[in-house]
Amino acid sequence: MTRLIVVSNRVNPPTGKGDETVGGLAMALSAALREYSGLWFGWSGKTTETFTGELNVERHDGVTVATVDLEESDLNEYYNGYANKTLWPLFHYRQDLTAYDRSYGEGYERVNQRFAETLAPLIEPGDLVWVHDYHLIPLARELRRLGVKNRIGFFLHIPWPAHQLMVTLPGHQKLVQSLFDYDLVGFQTPDYRQAFEEYVLTEAQGVMVGSDLRAFGRTVKVGAFPIGVDAAEFAQMAKSERAWRTYNVMMAHTAFRSLIVGVDRLDYSKGLEERFAGFEHFLADNPEVRREVLFLQIAPVSREGVEAYQEIRARLDSLSGRINGEYADIDWNPVRYVNKNYRRDELAGVYRAARVGLVTPLRDGMNLVAKEFVAAQDPDDPGVLILSRFAGAADQLKQALMVNPNSPEEISEALKRALAMELPERIARWTQMFETVTRDDVSAWRDAYVGALSGVRETYTALAS
Repeated sequence: MTRLIVVSNRVNPPTGKGDETVGGLAMALSAALREYSGLWFGWSGKTTETFTGELNVERHDGVTVATVDLEESDLNEYYNGYANKTLWPLFHYRQDLTAYDRSYGEGYERVNQRFAETLAPLIEPGDLVWVHDYHLIPLARELRRLGVKNRIGFFLHIPWPAHQLMVTLPGHQKLVQSLFDYDLVGFQTPDYRQAFEEYVLTEAQGVMVGSDLRAFGRTVKVGAFPIGVDAAEFAQMAKSERAWRTYNVMMAHTAFRSLIVGVDRLDYSKGLEERFAGFEHFLADNPEVRREVLFLQIAPVSREGVEAYQEIRARLDSLSGRINGEYADIDWNPVRYVNKNYRRDELAGVYRAARVGLVTPLRDGMNLVAKEFVAAQDPDDPGVLILSRFAGAADQLKQALMVNPNSPEEISEALKRALAMELPERIARWTQMFETVTRDDVSAWRDAYVGALSGVRETYTALAS
């Protein structure tokens, strides 16, 4: 059987005990690795004084992982620097937050080279190599330089920016050219794939060869592969003992109020400030129902070493305090805002208790919270999903109430409509969305991508001389 090697920046395998926190990538990759023999390679999350390339190999819940420690300078320049101060904001259309620093780019190149040198000896003939996300765009180029001829695929979990935005990145063509060392490049949606194709056709004088893309003397397959969740498993998790305990706690604490819930990593791309403003607008516009709702926002802190994340945390603290100060009563606060991680089974209970799921990123590759919210609902009394039209999930979950997250008026109106929606309409909308997340689940995503990668040429053909 073909072996699958998954490569990502961080290796964070689930324990199989239901205690994983916000974020679906670890679950998706682990599901793939349990299906195909192989290993998961990446950074351990630890730093060392001097990079040695020494591997730490372990097995977690049926998944073999191989990790390597990085130097502190690697962390600062590659991860906090180029990945999260340059590529992340730019790809999420936040050019105002994008930092360009030569040392960041040097660190990015250095770590990708180190990853390749450590990984290459582990790759056997016939292995499929599946590289994930913006941290590791040049990895295939480095592996090819070391003589690796295996089929190598890349999947981008975040948006690919518009052509006009991409060209603002210094060295953009070199970065894009490195993607042509892959055999297959996958995106979350057709829109992101088309944005990539537009860049290549315009900036690199590329051409379409059937459904393939040719530029820089090489040909690469491109495709859209929307990632899913294990919907059936998550629906079952919502009925687990811990999920029911969480559900009952939420129902008791809302005191017969309608629960509105948002669950996001603390990040400026998630539209949290805009979401708070939309809820504040709802409270101002609907005084007759103010005391009938409670908005719970769960936002675990991330990337504390990046200044932009420190700033958004401070602004959200201020916003939640202002809203509560304006509208709270002695026995009720309209906003409950927490920066804590919760187990997935606990989140399933929270979702099931919610009348409204408020998922309003400013820009998102997919957004698996939206899909997990759908999977967790009670079929006889489902909640309503309000979803940003700029989330990749909007392509699939068309029965959600779509909003422009930049408009507090649209969020307010959607909240009013969701809270007033009658049961038959709620069931009809949920049923179609649940069918979608069940059909297009993580297994379908895995099989579609690995199947496409398996179908490309047997070996890498180097740049023609």
